Amino acid sequence: MTDVTSPANPVLKSLKALADKKGRREQGLFLAEGLRVCTEALATGHVPRTLIFAADAEGHPLTAALVAATEARRGTVIRSTRDLLHRLTGKDNPGAVAAAYAIPDTGLARIDRGTAALWVVAENLKDPGNLGTMLRTCDATGAGGVILLDQSCDPFSLEAVRASMGGVFTRRIAQATGPDFLAWLRAGPGELVGAALDGHTVDYRAHRFAAPTFLFMGNEQSGLPPAYAAACDALVKLPMKGTADSLNVAVATAVLLYAALAQMEPL
Repeated sequence: MTDVTSPANPVLKSLKALADKKGRREQGLFLAEGLRVCTEALATGHVPRTLIFAADAEGHPLTAALVAATEARRGTVIRSTRDLLHRLTGKDNPGAVAAAYAIPDTGLARIDRGTAALWVVAENLKDPGNLGTMLRTCDATGAGGVILLDQSCDPFSLEAVRASMGGVFTRRIAQATGPDFLAWLRAGPGELVGAALDGHTVDYRAHRFAAPTFLFMGNEQSGLPPAYAAACDALVKLPMKGTADSLNVAVATAVLLYAALAQMEPL
């Protein structure tokens, strides 16, 4: 264990660099924050490569468990201050701990479609907060995870990890091009259900979801491109009763996931 009180410390600088995609790519690590999130990560087998915690939280049993697990894996443990945690995470009220974890392989080969009845596919998703919320909802509904296509945002940015509330550790994440995903999908079982307002759509409540279902969500501004919509087995829509012409993509994903779950696991 090392005590660090200066922002000039090289290990702290390397952790700070994880705020940028370039730093994450170079180090193969991403940053997560919060005692609860890091504890849940540990429960699923994710041990920090580097752990930093505020000295005033050292006596907490969950902090002690994280320290012990990190040291057992020969990771780096830093005892520091709340001020430096604020500098590291950018939060005004930083949590007691933050930790760097190895970025997992995000190839499609890691996705075992038989492990879950529901999966989310997101095309050109730009907002990391929406992505994190989608991962959190996948966790809540038992969906397997999110497959990101084309120019989607980085799932391991601090914003996405923070919004996922631990979902980044419990759900599978894959990244692929559209053609590669479609080839992979058609090589096994699975129905591709796109969310769209135009085309041959049906009300989402009228569609019969069958496992495994891959919910295909388009970009918030432009929706599913026509070529992707044409590749779907079915298109569903959420009725807009008011003046709004669409829903936030994370909200729409949540509605569809719970609708499918209600069909697949009726009370």
